[in-house]
Amino acid sequence: MIPARVGIGVLGLALLTSLTAPTTAAAARPAAPSPTVEEQRLDRAAPQEILRRSGFDSVAAEFARTLDRAGSYAQARRVVAREGTELWRRAVARAQGRGPAGGDLSRDDDRPLYWARLGMTREVRTWEPRFGLTDDQRSRLIEELERTSRGQSTIRYPHGDGLRRVLLTGFDPFTLDRDIRISNPSGATALALDGTVIETAGGPARIETAVFPVRWRDFAEGTVERTLRPHLPRVDVFTTVSQGRVGRFDVERTNGAWRGGFPDNENVSRTGTIPVTDPATQPQWTTTTLPYADIVAANTGRFPVYDNTGVTEIPAGGTEPVVRPAGPTPGSTARAGGGGDYLSNEIAYRATLLRDRLGLGATLPGGHVHTPVLQFGAGNTTEVTDPEFVRNRLDIVAQVRSIVTVAASASATERTRG
Repeated sequence: MIPARVGIGVLGLALLTSLTAPTTAAAARPAAPSPTVEEQRLDRAAPQEILRRSGFDSVAAEFARTLDRAGSYAQARRVVAREGTELWRRAVARAQGRGPAGGDLSRDDDRPLYWARLGMTREVRTWEPRFGLTDDQRSRLIEELERTSRGQSTIRYPHGDGLRRVLLTGFDPFTLDRDIRISNPSGATALALDGTVIETAGGPARIETAVFPVRWRDFAEGTVERTLRPHLPRVDVFTTVSQGRVGRFDVERTNGAWRGGFPDNENVSRTGTIPVTDPATQPQWTTTTLPYADIVAANTGRFPVYDNTGVTEIPAGGTEPVVRPAGPTPGSTARAGGGGDYLSNEIAYRATLLRDRLGLGATLPGGHVHTPVLQFGAGNTTEVTDPEFVRNRLDIVAQVRSIVTVAASASATERTRG
């Protein structure tokens, strides 16, 4: 027998050890990762002002409280899907004038959605639930939040005949280290037009939209193809949209299979051939099937619209890039499409390549439209908004709507003739 005094001491030591030592399961839990470069920008003054002046400043905190009540990964997944979808619907409703404005920031602003989403993804990324979360499970939660909060999971068209279908995509703000206040008119357009109906020569058409990140890795992982593949066989027209050059719209005639390396929203660069499935059959170029001549000829708004045919190529047998104003020459290697060599060119390339691989190249009008750069008023280098900034964004959104109407009308007329 152990003497009573020694026995009590051993028991006390064992109890203390059991209270202070981590369990095997807890010790095995992976630590929550740090916020990304993109998420870290959220703490700066301009994003916080944008969230406060739109009423979206409480989104992340309320989401975190709801997420903390989840008792399992399955419950967390349901929370993320529900709250991500609600964020998208709230942003669309605000942009389209439904419900409270939540503040004095103009309703057409796309930035509250962007910054609120980053607040939510940061909460998931740094969350340490009591039930433990594997790295793979955390990644899946973030992917679900990204998908649902971008409108990618809510693309729906009514059943039956009589209503034509248009699919449009936009982008997040980018180059935020250059100016943290930046808004992207293509994202604002997606919010303004989602679920709306336009009148075309072929009858009414419903527009459904989604927004994509400005990140190389998401594109390499197939986010564009996963989102568009179920819908392209069922739509009448599609257009990807992004911000392009100052003072003009461009309908991009040709898209190139090349990444030029400009840093994305995570400050990551990628240079090389655009990675796609079945690279052995990958073309160097894809072409728009939008009715560009009709679009350019129409009076769609105050900004001029151009049929942009230029590309940069390495000619067959050559070694150095050459600018070709009239488009690529046979056998050449892409170095820039009409829309450049960044993610706007890449989404256009991926969407039109998917169109062609689905066997829709001869029947489905689709391609890319670049909007003018959204500019602040003269002399505004610090304020998050101003009257000219709002006017420019509203005019760009209205003109994209007109361009889509022309495209849908022209395609309906062509189909009738055919």
